[in-house]
Amino acid sequence: MTKEKDPYLEEDLREIVAENEIDWEALAGCSVLVTGSTGLIGSLLVKALCMANQTLTFCKEKPIRVVALIRSRKKAEEVFGPLYTEEVFSCVVADLMQEEFAVEGEVDYILHAAAQTASKEMVEHPVETIRTAVKGTEHLLALAAKKKVRGMVYLSSMEVYGSFLDGRRVIEEMSGYVDPLAVRSNYPLAKRLCENLCVAYHQEYGVPVRIARLAQTFGAGVLPTDHRVFAQFARSVMEKKDIVLHTRGQSEGNYCYTADTVRALLMLLTKGKSGEAYNIANEEMHRKIADLAEFAAGTLAEGRIRVVYEIPEGNSFGYAADTRMCLDASRMRELSWEPKHGLEDSFRRLIASLAVRG
Repeated sequence: MTKEKDPYLEEDLREIVAENEIDWEALAGCSVLVTGSTGLIGSLLVKALCMANQTLTFCKEKPIRVVALIRSRKKAEEVFGPLYTEEVFSCVVADLMQEEFAVEGEVDYILHAAAQTASKEMVEHPVETIRTAVKGTEHLLALAAKKKVRGMVYLSSMEVYGSFLDGRRVIEEMSGYVDPLAVRSNYPLAKRLCENLCVAYHQEYGVPVRIARLAQTFGAGVLPTDHRVFAQFARSVMEKKDIVLHTRGQSEGNYCYTADTVRALLMLLTKGKSGEAYNIANEEMHRKIADLAEFAAGTLAEGRIRVVYEIPEGNSFGYAADTRMCLDASRMRELSWEPKHGLEDSFRRLIASLAVRG
């Protein structure tokens, strides 16, 4: 199924396809457009939809037509491997910044996963981060209105909540502080505007869009080139190198395993309430960054490595402002979603997957 022959990713994809709370029959015979399709979550969405075509009876009879919006055919070939030649899978090279991009034929569902995820890029290229998020989302919403889609999910972020300092459990109606004069705020503020665009298109044009506010997502399928904190900790464990923190690590992280997140997104696509936001997080994985680092060094590396602090002046690494909050996923659970992978299992599967991928 996957070019990397990653058995952990294969197992995750089968777990996703076996989820009875995903309305696979509603997706059978339909066209599903996925943006950000060569990224972590986008690629797993594509691969899960394609595996459904291979394994589910009604999807074999009426295959899901999977359309991956891409920027580079070379990268798409690397990510999707054998899928690239499947009849019901197609790639469309498109620039979301352009108002008109060609997506021929019907589009029944849209999963908008395209986004900047590298914090350093957000600091070094804030204008481009804002433009890509806002223009890209508006162009997708306009396409959704034009194609009269049956469902759309916009992948937002927990960063829209801004900063809380009291450790509260955060539900979708809450909103914390975001400093509009801080350059790094371009990402959460752009995400907030994109969410409001979703609500506006739902209200004015009837676009059935749902908003997914994602915790940091990791697990099998993460590339060795990923530089987010979970990937750095995993590599430190694998390489038996000390974990280096560039902050005091007091910000509280919210996390979710990749397969759990993809299951939630596919449930939202057909079962979510339009115009609503949903937190996707495993509350049991909530940790301070420093505690997560100590967990990796002590439990995963069995004490063979240490956590060291090298804190530079300023914020050259582009980290988000410290926050203390725990995402509450109760609304997502009302759709019968439950995370299946805890913190240790998630990290061990990530490490095993990275080892396979080299």
